Amino acid sequence: MKNKSLGINAFLNGLRSVLNLLFPLITFPYISRVLSVQGIGIYNFSNTYINYFILIAGLGIATYAVREGAKYRNQKKKIEKFASQVFSINIFATLIAYLLLFLSLVIFKNLNNYVTCILIFSLQILFTTLGTEWIYTIYEDYAYITIRSIAFKILSIILLFILVREPSDYLWYATITVLAGVGSNILNFVHEKSFINIRLTLNTNWRYHLKPILVIFASAVAVTIYVSSDTTILGILKNDYAVGIYSTSVKIYQIAQSLLSAILTVTIPRLAMLWGQKRWSEYNDVLTRVINTLGILVLPASVGLIMLSREVVLIIAGHKFLSSVNSLRIITWAIIFSIFAWIFSDCVLIPAKRESKVLHNTLITATINVILNFILIPSMSYDGTSLSTVIAEFSVMVMNGYSCRDIIKPIIFKKETLKNLFESIIGCIGIVIVCLLCQWGLHSMIWITIFSIILSIPMYGAILVLMGNEIAISMLNNVLNIVKSKL
Repeated sequence: MKNKSLGINAFLNGLRSVLNLLFPLITFPYISRVLSVQGIGIYNFSNTYINYFILIAGLGIATYAVREGAKYRNQKKKIEKFASQVFSINIFATLIAYLLLFLSLVIFKNLNNYVTCILIFSLQILFTTLGTEWIYTIYEDYAYITIRSIAFKILSIILLFILVREPSDYLWYATITVLAGVGSNILNFVHEKSFINIRLTLNTNWRYHLKPILVIFASAVAVTIYVSSDTTILGILKNDYAVGIYSTSVKIYQIAQSLLSAILTVTIPRLAMLWGQKRWSEYNDVLTRVINTLGILVLPASVGLIMLSREVVLIIAGHKFLSSVNSLRIITWAIIFSIFAWIFSDCVLIPAKRESKVLHNTLITATINVILNFILIPSMSYDGTSLSTVIAEFSVMVMNGYSCRDIIKPIIFKKETLKNLFESIIGCIGIVIVCLLCQWGLHSMIWITIFSIILSIPMYGAILVLMGNEIAISMLNNVLNIVKSKL
């Protein structure tokens, strides 16, 4: 099978990330004005509640399937046997998730007001399993996923404006939300036959598959607790206002993080395949390229967001959320640490079958985060929550890096990598100067933001090119070649 361009895949996955983030940004201002506060509350609670059962049904299988399946993707019989066994385990976990869901609805009577909405959202459990998106990740078919995502996002927005017109229409809103995912997954299930034929099978090697799957699942549960604990503890120790301010910072932080992680996501199956096939030299080359590319993108993106935090908050959330500016400036540093922690876990430790190390490090990080929240929130409120996230992300980056030091040490301490980091830091000084000049010379937050971005990118790129940065020069040559081909 011909390898697809990592650059094109990164662009397509980035486009999909943008669409996934734009969807709530487009729809929420409309929904918040049409639906009642109670309706939005029922919708959000039901959606959050179902996510726990989606986690149970998923069982960490997607991560495991990409790691193990990538090395078989050019061997049709082996990949079909593997995929059928993993899919069968996924179906079994899905049945357990539904059983637990229905039991919870019977046992907990206080869920009666949410039953209809929960049942609508529960369709996501089955169709997430049937969607087998890990097949498309293994075969790096991001073009199909992106086109499908665009189509259903547009359809969902159209249906939203047609069907959600009254405060009582929250069930329609839930149905449309589910359709956006369910429709995509139905198409996935049909289209996957162009790659392989997956069948339910009783002949499954449970002993071989289950241990790594459960370790990855335990890590996913730990991450869920770790991610959710910030808001939960802040709500308990402070109030709804503090949660609202922090949630705004997190939303903006997640947008930036998702865009940057698009590059990382598309390399995971390639790295898993190379490691599984013991092509060490090619693996090291791709990993070096990923680290260096993200190295010159993550730092300037973070510095730019810190410099424009006030303008970004005003544009996205409005004046009433200005208190989140400092919280955003703090939590933005977590982007750098989280991206590299993810590289070390998903690109190195999991392909190397060290998922137990990932679990160990995630559990420690979750514990650190919870303890720091209880220490920092009473005195710093939402700023303390942001700071605890930064410290936790830094901790997991260090622990993950230490756990794979034998693999990454020759890459991290390469002269090329260190030179790359130094050049990126010098380039960021240029970004700071540009942003300060724009804030001094302009008064409109829109124009400050636009000119800061438009001028910072060529300033940063020019500094890298003048310092002889190979990645920047390669990117510049690619752009020039595209321009020449169009002339």
